[in-house]
Amino acid sequence: MNFRLSAGFIVLAIFISSFSCSNQPNRSRKPVVQIKIDYLNKKIVYGDDLTINLTIKVKDGQLQETKLYVDSALLTSSTETEFTYSLKKFNSLGKHTIKAVARKTDGVEGAYFKTFEVLSDIVPEMYGYEVVQTYPHNETFFTEGLEIHNGFVYESTGENGKSALNKTNLKTGKTIQSIKLADKYFGEGITIFNNHIYQLTYKTKIGFVYNLETMAVVDSFRFESAEGWGMTHDDENLIMSDGTNLITYINPTTYKTVKKIEVYDDKDAVIYVNELEYSDGFIYANVWTTNLLIKIDPKTGKVLQKIDLDGILSMPDSSKKVDVLNGIAIDPQTKKIYVTGKLYPKIFEIKLVKKG
Repeated sequence: MNFRLSAGFIVLAIFISSFSCSNQPNRSRKPVVQIKIDYLNKKIVYGDDLTINLTIKVKDGQLQETKLYVDSALLTSSTETEFTYSLKKFNSLGKHTIKAVARKTDGVEGAYFKTFEVLSDIVPEMYGYEVVQTYPHNETFFTEGLEIHNGFVYESTGENGKSALNKTNLKTGKTIQSIKLADKYFGEGITIFNNHIYQLTYKTKIGFVYNLETMAVVDSFRFESAEGWGMTHDDENLIMSDGTNLITYINPTTYKTVKKIEVYDDKDAVIYVNELEYSDGFIYANVWTTNLLIKIDPKTGKVLQKIDLDGILSMPDSSKKVDVLNGIAIDPQTKKIYVTGKLYPKIFEIKLVKKG
């Protein structure tokens, strides 16, 4: 090929390419949404009024519509580039997400998010305790679930290879019945409901159902939480914890999740919610690694009371091995409160005493 012809061809190609690119239309840009939340206090608390302010910037084209959501629920839509929306007396604890989706007339849209957290509007009442009576407790039991039924103690114990479901005599501490779990299961919380014992396991997402009288396994179920911790029930549903601040309600027939609540006090989420007990319309729970019990409003997740059990176990023999406080049972007939812990030598009947 002639060098001059080749060079001329290259120049022509570059010219054509430049001309072609310069005439291509610019790519449509997404609209940009700025989200601002106005509220009265330094922190958002249950029942606050919230005002959501949106500003939409469109660099090219025209705005068609902006849709505003909270937790995937559509609140409103607008064609304006600036608008506000008021949430009156917002009454859901925990973390929430605002989503704004702005769409232009050419179909290009931008989605933007902002999170906020709602704390309880109640400062929990502080309680201590008095020991009314003590009962013997098997010191080898790694307590995960505790129930009182017809005067007997039903207890679920943990650790792989040692987990079991036990029925014991409250006064003597002697085991009457015991069902060992397969070594792969780590036993967790239990509850007695409709003449059955329901038991969670730790990380296998499996629960077992036992006949109350024979303690024979009659069913099993899967739950959606990553871990099983504590368990109780109300008049309709099973209730479980998973080590976070979430409490999950489960249908006892289908085992499907009915709802979830988040546990909060006036300062933060309360995590490590563990062993559970339901009594007189309230949920009581151990907080793992602490000597603290909390009383929870099951409708909202608010912590109503904090019960400090520090000093309940004094161990003069330092060679005795114990773990953390875990296990709360309230006798449905007498309303007496019983607590114990992993590897504890005693079960304590306690009376709550208000501080201050």
